[in-house]
Amino acid sequence: MTSFRIPGKGRLTAAAPVHFTFDGQPFQGVAGDSLASALLANGVHLVGRSFKYHRPRGILSAGSEEPNALVSTDRGQGRFEPNTRATMLELYDGLAATSQNRWPSLRRDVGAVNDALYMLFSAGFYYKTFMWPKSFWTKVYEPFIRNAAGLGPAPVAVDPDVYASRFAHCDLLVVGGGPAGLAAALAAGRSGASVILCDEQAELGGSLLSETDAGIDGRSGWGWLDETRAALAALPNVTLLPRTTAIGYYHQNFLGLCQRLTDHLTVVPDGAPRERLWKVRAKRVVLAQGSIEKPLVFAGNDRPGVMLAGAARAYLNRYGVAVGRRVAIVTTHDSAWLAAFDLARAGVAVAAIVDARGTVPAGLVARAEALRIPTRIGWTVTDTAGRLRVESVRINPVAADGTVGAGQTLACDALLMSGGWTPSVHLFSHTKGSLRWQEDRQMFTPGETVEDGCPVGACAGRFGLAAALEDGAEAGRAAVAALGFTAEATAHRVTDETPLTGTSLRELPTDRDPSRIKAFVDFQNDVMAKDIRLAVREGFQSIEHIKRYTTTGMATDQGKISNINGLAIAADALKRPAPAVGLTTFRPPYTPTTFGAFAGYNRGDLFEVTRKTPIDGWAEAQGAVFEPVSLWRRAWYFPQAGEDMHAAVARECAAVRSSLGMFDASTLGKIEIVGPDAAEFMNRMYTNAWTKLAPGRCRYGLMLGEDGFIRDDGVIGRLAHDRFHVTTTTGGAARVLAMMEDYLQTEWPDLKVWLTSTTEQWAVIALQGPNARKLIEPLVEGIDLADSAFPHMAVAEGRICGVPTRLFRVSFTGELGFEINVPARHGRAVWEALHEAGQRFGITPYGTETMHVLRAEKGYIIVGQDTDGTLTPDDSGLGWAVGKTKPDFVGKRSLTRPDMLVPHRKQLVGLLTEDPQTVLEEGAQIVLDPNQPLPMKMVGHVTSSYWSAALGRSIALAVVEGGRARQGETVHVPMPDRVHRATVTGTVFFDPDNTRLSA
Repeated sequence: MTSFRIPGKGRLTAAAPVHFTFDGQPFQGVAGDSLASALLANGVHLVGRSFKYHRPRGILSAGSEEPNALVSTDRGQGRFEPNTRATMLELYDGLAATSQNRWPSLRRDVGAVNDALYMLFSAGFYYKTFMWPKSFWTKVYEPFIRNAAGLGPAPVAVDPDVYASRFAHCDLLVVGGGPAGLAAALAAGRSGASVILCDEQAELGGSLLSETDAGIDGRSGWGWLDETRAALAALPNVTLLPRTTAIGYYHQNFLGLCQRLTDHLTVVPDGAPRERLWKVRAKRVVLAQGSIEKPLVFAGNDRPGVMLAGAARAYLNRYGVAVGRRVAIVTTHDSAWLAAFDLARAGVAVAAIVDARGTVPAGLVARAEALRIPTRIGWTVTDTAGRLRVESVRINPVAADGTVGAGQTLACDALLMSGGWTPSVHLFSHTKGSLRWQEDRQMFTPGETVEDGCPVGACAGRFGLAAALEDGAEAGRAAVAALGFTAEATAHRVTDETPLTGTSLRELPTDRDPSRIKAFVDFQNDVMAKDIRLAVREGFQSIEHIKRYTTTGMATDQGKISNINGLAIAADALKRPAPAVGLTTFRPPYTPTTFGAFAGYNRGDLFEVTRKTPIDGWAEAQGAVFEPVSLWRRAWYFPQAGEDMHAAVARECAAVRSSLGMFDASTLGKIEIVGPDAAEFMNRMYTNAWTKLAPGRCRYGLMLGEDGFIRDDGVIGRLAHDRFHVTTTTGGAARVLAMMEDYLQTEWPDLKVWLTSTTEQWAVIALQGPNARKLIEPLVEGIDLADSAFPHMAVAEGRICGVPTRLFRVSFTGELGFEINVPARHGRAVWEALHEAGQRFGITPYGTETMHVLRAEKGYIIVGQDTDGTLTPDDSGLGWAVGKTKPDFVGKRSLTRPDMLVPHRKQLVGLLTEDPQTVLEEGAQIVLDPNQPLPMKMVGHVTSSYWSAALGRSIALAVVEGGRARQGETVHVPMPDRVHRATVTGTVFFDPDNTRLSA
């Protein structure tokens, strides 16, 4: 086997050999290894170069917090990925990994000259260097920065992998498969509640995978772990998701989970997804993410072979790998002593345990003596030596007054360090939950939460196996009990657990000038303690500013390793308590996540899916010509034999005006707004009043932005006192819903309102024309269609053609009209039934072009065509839709700005060309004097322009400066053939008295 693999240790001893390469050199590991454990088993510590100084870097940790061991992998066929953490990359046969950020080789990197010139690259050097001379920016500085940016090379080939996504709902989601998470899942799962348990590691167990001493419930830790995993797997209501990272915790207990499905396989089955993004809505959440070991800050702490003590213990007890043959330990926490004991029992020479504390629990010292491990209590480490791997460590005694004595050199090939443990609060922070600073322990722990989530165990600052099991079991029981499930209280008995204590130091004492030593805080971005102090001297006081000036915490690990040390050093330099300096913001995703996982199925032909209505197939069979509208394919017109578009549209318009037309309006955005405060919410979002609108009635709704300009419109029906059916423009559905959600979540979270997109739930059939009522009367049940009982702008629920319907009496044509909403699965059947029954009236399907002509004849605007984002309701002739007595609504204050009230604003008007046969170009500019010198002053533009069969001439809508005051005036419209004269008119060209709405 490999030279640093210890027979009989770890959980992989019976596994088959696995062959891989690193930088082209062949190596062997065993199944179940990570790339990091396999490299360590072969004695390889040097794995990369740091970003700025190109210093040699080795494996530091054993988990996703790893800042150093980032590699590129290539499976062939374009399956190339940079910046993969070797600690999380599972070994498979044929794995080819390469180191990054070095040239020509890892051992001999030309970029290492930066280390010798480090004084030129102090914190913020780029702000000072890349400013002068100004002319250098485009040709020198920017190309240099772009070439230097990044660690691994970006892929150049198209990603051949498949990515999946899935929605899931559960009663309880447990994040973290360590002892706390397992106890929570087991307690909840036995109650019958639906439980999802996820963990980013390939094997559930967390810290138990590295723990060999403690026993649980009369069994060994591993025995209890195996039994618990088997019990959970046997429960049909429990879903276990190993290799699954919770990347984000969002509003209302919505979490994103990224599951790695095939990266660990030697042969990937054809079509098998590489990753799956789970979008989980959980009633309750238990956060059992554990904690992250904190490195110590001292000179030379970044040398390959210097690593976290907890990681060395994990490599030994989980993977059966010794990280060195002669190791030294430097610590301020008891947990590092346990790593030393495990290594010594496994036959690894421990040079010494160097503990910077003045006193250490006597039991630890006695155990060290029994194992013949030298101890140096009250000593510090002041430097390390070794070019590509640590060869020795310099240790010094520290007197009671803090004075550092003369140093000694201690030979070693690995140095293990531990500054204690930091609760992993990243996901909790995503919820905007408060964090509490614990001065005595120098850590942030979760405080009050705004979600139904409960941090437990080390994640909550309660360390130790017994505490984790107790916390987890009670959290799991309480979570499902609150949901109505019966869960028994569970007590777990832990034996042989060593109580752990520690002291947190911002930097180890040193006998050297702190401003001259290289003591690293952020290992990936090469940020040293002196860089943080420099930032403070240069005026930065907020930790967020210090972060950006020094780049500490901005590496791909998001400061998991560096943030607390950086904060402590900044607080000391500022002479302020840590909470006053602040904590950097943790943002999703928790760890770097592939773009493929986020894209899921939405790539290639599915990147921008053409959405089709339930009636689309019928329209295609009838020979419809289609046009794209937003994300939808819509029937543009229905030509008959020998007809061009002009003739088809004229025929369709005439049919609607004279008898009956039918139109597929399913693409309209639809939003269900429900709750006791639904009317108040509507009142705030829309310009007009809604509180007094009676159920069963509709109203035109106008939505503005904060700037007072029109964003969207639509007809809205009130179905009950607490329920509205909102329609939006086809292209505005997602935008309007997002805007509503934004206000509901950030401005009015006190309102009891729920928003649901129902755009694809309903198929909508618009029947327009004098015979519309006659067609549907015999087909409708439960609704009185008489004009007195069901007037214009009414809504009712009943049945049509035997299926449920929400029937609106509305019109976008000026004719008697109904919009029939039926469940989407019945859309085509109802359409076909209406089409067949309407033959006696000469029913005519019409498309979007005809719809545009008919609405323009009536002066009905289309938001986004007749508005351009700078028109107010008054500009568009919709001042009547603004509630004059309403205290407030979105955009109200902007409407009173002086520039919104000037009379010469552009206003929507109608245009009639001097030559009735001339159809103006949409978008054509409008001038008052065609003889003025160039450049001419443009006073407006044409927004809509059509040939009107009903009027026998062309019509147009336009926005013109001071337009309403210009009615009757002549304006000029330059077009490619010549300049056309047109008269400014009102916007209603047909049936101005609306007599046809009640025909």
